[in-house]
Amino acid sequence: MLYILDTADLNAIRHVNEFYPLDGVTTNPSIIAKEKTDFLKLVKEIRNIIGEDKMLHVQTTAKKAEDIVSEAKMLKEILGGEFYIKVPIDEEGLKATKILSEIGIPVTMTAIFTPAQALMAAKAGAAFVAPYVNRLDNITGDGVRVVEEIVCLFDTYGLDCKVLAASFKNSEQVHKSALCGCHSVTVSPEIMTGLIKHPLTDVAVAGFEKDWQGVYGDKKIPDLI
Repeated sequence: MLYILDTADLNAIRHVNEFYPLDGVTTNPSIIAKEKTDFLKLVKEIRNIIGEDKMLHVQTTAKKAEDIVSEAKMLKEILGGEFYIKVPIDEEGLKATKILSEIGIPVTMTAIFTPAQALMAAKAGAAFVAPYVNRLDNITGDGVRVVEEIVCLFDTYGLDCKVLAASFKNSEQVHKSALCGCHSVTVSPEIMTGLIKHPLTDVAVAGFEKDWQGVYGDKKIPDLI
């Protein structure tokens, strides 16, 4: 499982990168716009925080295949490292994906809502496909089921493309996606931190501290060695 952070909030990225086993960051035009700052400066700082070896997914704003390819080349040159261009699925996106895969710039095909879309994206050469889990749930669909079907299709046909599940509202959706074999998830900072929280863990830790202090007071292990 790859854990990726879906935000352009620099403070959140710094925190998660320091404390969690983070594999990368994803952004999209909405996430970038939310920060209300210089685009290039922002994405360069994200790269600086996570380093060259972690994935950075940046979404194109172009509509035509040739322009998507041009944007991808420019961003790859500027950001370097493990860079992925995010491309929404449509005919122009598929055309761009075929070109980009041939020249070695990996594509994350986004705005996926059906297994058929995901299979087509994988065949075009996408490295990742990003199905939107909660958005499907919001229209009485089953987002996790779609993730499961995509994983099954990729296994059936021996495709190297990976599923990067996105659009989560809670940790349970992430957990269920992991259970069905999803290769990676991209989540908000709140969900990332929520994945390790449990009230019984808090109770257990408080118990350890109480019992220790009952015998040793405020002394720590180094004080006793």
